[in-house]
Amino acid sequence: MTKFILAIDQGTTNSKVSLFDEHGALTREASHPIDIKYPQPGWVEQDPWALWHSVEQAAGVVLNSVASEAIVCMAVTNQRESVLLWDRRTGEPLGPCVTWQCRRSAPLCSQLRRQGFALLAYEHTGLTLDPMFSAGKARWLLDQIPDGRQRAENGEICLGTVDAWILWNLTGGKIHACDMTNASRTQLFNLHTLSWDDDLLTIFGLPLPMLPAVHLSSALYGYTAAAGAIPAGIPIGAMIGDSHGALFGHAGFQPGSIKATYGTGSSLMTPTTSLVFSRSGLSTSIAWGYEKAAYCLEGNIYATGAAVQWAAQLLQVEGPSAIAQLARRIDETGGVYFVPALTGLGAPHWKDDATGLLTGLRRSTLPAHVARAAIESIAYQIRDVFEAMQSDAGAPLNTLLADGGAAANDLLMQFEADILDVPVLRSCVSDVSALGAGYLAGLAVGLWSSLDEIAALPHPHDRFDPQMDADRRAALYDGWKQAVARTVFGCGQMNPERKKDEPQHYPKSMGDTAFGRGR
Repeated sequence: MTKFILAIDQGTTNSKVSLFDEHGALTREASHPIDIKYPQPGWVEQDPWALWHSVEQAAGVVLNSVASEAIVCMAVTNQRESVLLWDRRTGEPLGPCVTWQCRRSAPLCSQLRRQGFALLAYEHTGLTLDPMFSAGKARWLLDQIPDGRQRAENGEICLGTVDAWILWNLTGGKIHACDMTNASRTQLFNLHTLSWDDDLLTIFGLPLPMLPAVHLSSALYGYTAAAGAIPAGIPIGAMIGDSHGALFGHAGFQPGSIKATYGTGSSLMTPTTSLVFSRSGLSTSIAWGYEKAAYCLEGNIYATGAAVQWAAQLLQVEGPSAIAQLARRIDETGGVYFVPALTGLGAPHWKDDATGLLTGLRRSTLPAHVARAAIESIAYQIRDVFEAMQSDAGAPLNTLLADGGAAANDLLMQFEADILDVPVLRSCVSDVSALGAGYLAGLAVGLWSSLDEIAALPHPHDRFDPQMDADRRAALYDGWKQAVARTVFGCGQMNPERKKDEPQHYPKSMGDTAFGRGR
């Protein structure tokens, strides 16, 4: 009998459930959409129950096609940094799921920078003090609950990233745990000790009893309870953040591998041989936990697919596919650049108060120019992070591995190869994050025995080679850098108080010792 892995990918806009066989081949998948709410400018949240029920709905479709006894394990991958609180006794959410895009904790992060905590946070967690990460959002949620701190200290409240919430419901409320990749994105997890950090818990005002247990990504987390179409008794063998899962799904196990996931936002990630801290505005995280923690450098971009969605709203066309059709009508943007700082700028700039900029407009500018500028903005932002990563990684980055919904756009993939001047290999697997989680679960239950065995499996891809001449590449990228500079300059001018803050990443002047360099 063929053995299968059921992989849940709980994302920002939908939950997808995939069924992989023992060769890593996708045999069935289904997805269910999720609403996103914007209660105030810069605030982004979701209904925790909607997240869980979307998983149940997608799982029900897939499970109709396979006997439950053929499923050897389950895996979970998820949108990262999003956080929620729930009642430990009843399992009821205590507020919304505040998503990774939300900026409501920006005042707290700014306050902590002014108080001088930025360097400590960076040295302990590898992360800048930015509202994208979970800790500030969790503090905001706790502050909304009457007697919240006392209840949290008494162990009555659970804090969790989305993987922990899905696991809680899969196990019928028996297990409160997360994996170390998700923990590493909370800004509460110490990369040196691989445990929750007492200093940061104190700084953010979050009691330790509310936090989940932390495990390797590949581990036996427990067994399912019956929930809808999900049968009881299936071992849950892996949990991992979606970007980390994608790197694992590409079999990017060795330094020099670099992947970009093109989603609502984008993440570039490359593994490192040890704990390395960036000089170029990147984050340090845990790549995955298999037998031990593996480390990585990561650059997070806030708006890539979201930039195209915004352009579709601006131009009043039907979504990203219509933007792609518009963009194909012309060969270049005519000097138009779009810097999509719709919720600030992420890596390597880290300007949470930056706002978007559309520049280079003329009387001759057409909707097609704006559409193409939106698509090209994705590739430019990827290059910004790629160059920072090349500077920090210590290994040559000669090929970009690509995945995610926006990567389906051939125009984008070709322009990416052109502007980077390296080949882009786009995975033919529709959900590489789910595949990576599935690999880790299969390792946990003995379906595979080693990373070498995973690497030897088929990994089909489409290849895009650079075709642009060097002078044009340089001119286009110089125009982009000028547009970004105007955006960054503008945010500093509009918010002079920002200059008083601690810097959000630490350049070369800090010296080697401050960065630890793999303590």
